[in-house]
Amino acid sequence: MFSWRMREQLLGRRILVLDGGLDDDNGTVLMTQLLTLAAEDPLAPVSLWIHSPGGSVPAMLAIRDTMRLVPCEVSTLALGLACSAGQFLLSAGEPGRRFALPHARILMHQGSAGIGGSAGEVEVQADDLRHTVNTVLSLIAEDTGQPFDRVCEDSLHDRWFTAEQARAYGFIDHIVENFTQVVPQRHRVGINA
Repeated sequence: MFSWRMREQLLGRRILVLDGGLDDDNGTVLMTQLLTLAAEDPLAPVSLWIHSPGGSVPAMLAIRDTMRLVPCEVSTLALGLACSAGQFLLSAGEPGRRFALPHARILMHQGSAGIGGSAGEVEVQADDLRHTVNTVLSLIAEDTGQPFDRVCEDSLHDRWFTAEQARAYGFIDHIVENFTQVVPQRHRVGINA
């Protein structure tokens, strides 16, 4: 079991972990941890390690916004599985600092939503869903360098990527070859290099 003590040890090394499904609770924890680390030392990099089947779209968008807001570099690493929201956050890492372990698997798709209610409510929900899907796909296109139309087409059905295929697509920049690639370097505020 991945205990809070283990999480605290990694947090002290500026490593955040998304393990399991992303929901509003663990999404809020990740955002506040990222903001806290950036406030403590805005120059030291932070790593986000991902092993996730996906989850909450609002949480993933908020985490990406937070990653862009903080002044420190946020690298990402797919440990084993980065699906849906996990893929989105993986590719949202600092360009040049997005990694995957050699046998990691990455899944891109548009996700799903439960729409129901009266005809008017369904219409409002469908408009909101279209907006959300277009936002997510536009950001994936921006982060990967792929044309929007290709991302849209590729995301219509579950699309699995090996680490090598993910690098070719633009989700990641590197496949991990050694430990030093993924461990944040220690940095101390106020000490000249």
